[in-house]
Amino acid sequence: MNVALRWQAPPQRALRAEQLGHLASLCLKLEVETYPKPGLVSHVDNGAHRDMDAGLLCRSADTLAPFFHDLAAAGAEGAGMDRLRAIGVAAERAMLAATSGVNTHRGAIFGLGLLCAAAGYRGALGIRKPLGELVSQRWGDAIYAGPISLRSHGAVASRRYGAGGARAEAACGFPSVYDIALPALHAARTLAPRDEEAVRVQTCMALIADVADTNLLHRGGVDGLRFAQASASAFLAAGGIGCPGWRKHADGIHQAFVARNLSPGGSADLLAMALFVDALFVDRLAP
Repeated sequence: MNVALRWQAPPQRALRAEQLGHLASLCLKLEVETYPKPGLVSHVDNGAHRDMDAGLLCRSADTLAPFFHDLAAAGAEGAGMDRLRAIGVAAERAMLAATSGVNTHRGAIFGLGLLCAAAGYRGALGIRKPLGELVSQRWGDAIYAGPISLRSHGAVASRRYGAGGARAEAACGFPSVYDIALPALHAARTLAPRDEEAVRVQTCMALIADVADTNLLHRGGVDGLRFAQASASAFLAAGGIGCPGWRKHADGIHQAFVARNLSPGGSADLLAMALFVDALFVDRLAP
């Protein structure tokens, strides 16, 4: 597999829903084609996962493209959260059918799906606000008021440990995307201007270092989260991808996560969301 982000936003500000759906799916594939990401599935190995590999994740991303398209179209039509949630439920069913029951992208359906809806809405109205701000303004209250998943490992960990989780992240306008991932992404491009995979590794490490990832809490509890955050922070403090031999350092962290059965799935979803937002140049023009 060799995925490249061959995305150039059309000159018009309002992208078609189909284009947005394709971009969202592509960003999920780019997350897969990033190594070394601690504990996560990549094109190199399966990380801490026994039930999925890169091929399965890419098949899932392809399956979700038309649903991201539908979410963007619904957003353009001014849909409320009930309609968006119904599309998301249908997307989850299609994902599980395509993966024989493996939860590959439930978190991404929620977060990336809302960003697609916001992109559709923004394009239809011709406004310049950041997508995260639109999600919070348009659907934030409904996100908090909606049903709580009893099946999601992240939701269970969120309730057990008091972490905000995906629901709080979305309702607040995706602060981890805008305050952590995007600044890390842009800074990393100055360190490795011709290596987008390295840029994604650096961004993923920044997210792991700062986010209370409920997937890490589910797998390793508070100790697992602290270990993960300390490991990623040490990588960044040593210079990250700007340090000679950084790949060996990152690979060592990856192997340590695998040995402890740790997988920062929430950070992986946030990485894909940051790639999506970054690709839509309008966000860079927003005040």
